[in-house]
Amino acid sequence: MTAHSDRYKWVALSNTTIGMLMATINSSIVLIALPDIFRGIHLDPLEPGNSGYLLWMLMGFLVATAVLVVSFGRIGDMYGRVRMFNVGFAVFTAGSALLSLTWMDGSAAARWLIAMRIVQGVGGALLMANSSAILTDAFSHDERGLALGINAVSAIAGSFIGLVLGGVLAPVAWRLVFLVSVPVGILGTLWSLWKLEERGERHPAKVDWWGNLTFAIGLISVLVGITYGIQPYGGHTMGWTNPSVLAELFGGLAVLGIFVLIELRVEEPMFRLGLFRIRAFTAGSVASLLASLGRGGLMFMLIIWLQGIWLPLHGYSFSETPLWAGIYMLPLTVGFLVAGPLSGWLSDRFGARPFATGGMLLAALAFFLLELLPVDFAYWMFAALLLLIGLAMGLFASPNQTGIMNSLPPHRRGVGAGMSATFQNSAMVLSIGVFFTLMVIGLAASLPATLSHGLVAQGVPAADAHRVSQLPPVGLLFASFLGLNPIGELLGPAVHHLPAANAAYLTGRTFFPSLISGPFASGLDEAFDFAIVACLIAAAASWMRGGRYVHGAEPRAVPAESVDGELALPAEGD
Repeated sequence: MTAHSDRYKWVALSNTTIGMLMATINSSIVLIALPDIFRGIHLDPLEPGNSGYLLWMLMGFLVATAVLVVSFGRIGDMYGRVRMFNVGFAVFTAGSALLSLTWMDGSAAARWLIAMRIVQGVGGALLMANSSAILTDAFSHDERGLALGINAVSAIAGSFIGLVLGGVLAPVAWRLVFLVSVPVGILGTLWSLWKLEERGERHPAKVDWWGNLTFAIGLISVLVGITYGIQPYGGHTMGWTNPSVLAELFGGLAVLGIFVLIELRVEEPMFRLGLFRIRAFTAGSVASLLASLGRGGLMFMLIIWLQGIWLPLHGYSFSETPLWAGIYMLPLTVGFLVAGPLSGWLSDRFGARPFATGGMLLAALAFFLLELLPVDFAYWMFAALLLLIGLAMGLFASPNQTGIMNSLPPHRRGVGAGMSATFQNSAMVLSIGVFFTLMVIGLAASLPATLSHGLVAQGVPAADAHRVSQLPPVGLLFASFLGLNPIGELLGPAVHHLPAANAAYLTGRTFFPSLISGPFASGLDEAFDFAIVACLIAAAASWMRGGRYVHGAEPRAVPAESVDGELALPAEGD
């Protein structure tokens, strides 16, 4: 390798890492900043009809990236990965600037912010779809683990860094949450235009319009159905019986079935189903999907645990809890940062299977230990388990992504990376739906009676106590998530008719956390059980990838598989 090419690979790594870090920070930066954002646009997200704005501010970015990343990976294979990556930087920067320039108020401002978050998601999809392929083109197969490890860890760590960054910037000025990405995006756009080189194989082909259309319609429909399924409907605590939700879910699945039939018949499909003949690619993609399914909703549950119960019980006002929840989650990020690059470097030498499989088994153990914690835990124990989860996920993410990318033919790296990212991003949205559903089911079983008795005991009229206790539990979760005092919000003017001592106790830091601890623990157990099962299945899928395998390296006499005309080599032993 020449000195010039040796320098280039580090340029590619630094540029793509900045792009991934920027995209994933922005995927989570609004989580902690939402209270300040909604106050800034003068909109109460807990009012009837406004919860959709709250959910789409969180989910719009994820839905856009999940839907578009495969198409953009395929287009990168056709017209140049670096070109698409450069466009992604520019689109993302433009979306961030337009978010910070919001001039409207109320629901109009909320709709504008959601639309611009989707624009950010388009830019993020372009960055995510092509960064792994650019690195795979730049690094030799015996160095990709470290490079992809750093890139993958930056992507996962960015989602947790965004929590703290949003909590720090939003109280100063909510527009800074979006504006902070603009100078980074401008620098990244100019740098990638100047320094990145097209080193991948390009194969111009016709665009699979019918495949793109049916995939987008089907996946958007399913993800929208999940988003509205966790909202109340009629007299139900959730919307899974809502006819429109059922139509979106089953209709979307039917359209995705049509998409598969199209992809099996067209000459140049966007979704290369033939890649699933490569065992390492299939196993790695399934493991990635299941890991995201177990991890995706975890962030929300841990933040609600901290904001709704633990922090108020330990002296923090509800308004302070968003920032401190992000700070107390930092051990998770530390674990990712330590384990990711190291496991990627080791996977270059020993293969992906032992590290990816071990990471998922360790994650399952960590979720089991979290389930054993009391709701009012000692923080050092909680921090130690967060660190363990971070180490486990970092141990898994880097080798798994390296194994996926090493298994792909050079001219399919863009679409292969996009397919893998689609599984991961779609699973994140599905995971949020699953975790919220399990949590609400756990709360709905015992919270109404507990809440009604607790309010009546403090002098709240029985009619008001019954009204509050019958409100959907998801409203309490959203209130906690937004750093609002749930009882003060839900009782409304009725709190002013109570004796001062009772009103102070009901709206203080201890009544709601103490009241909700038992029902919350029940829902949390269900959520952790789901995460444990997902991680164990991911570990099994990862183990089934076989031994170390690099596409096109050291060919043997008899090929094991053929993918789109390219020889896929047998797996080597561990």
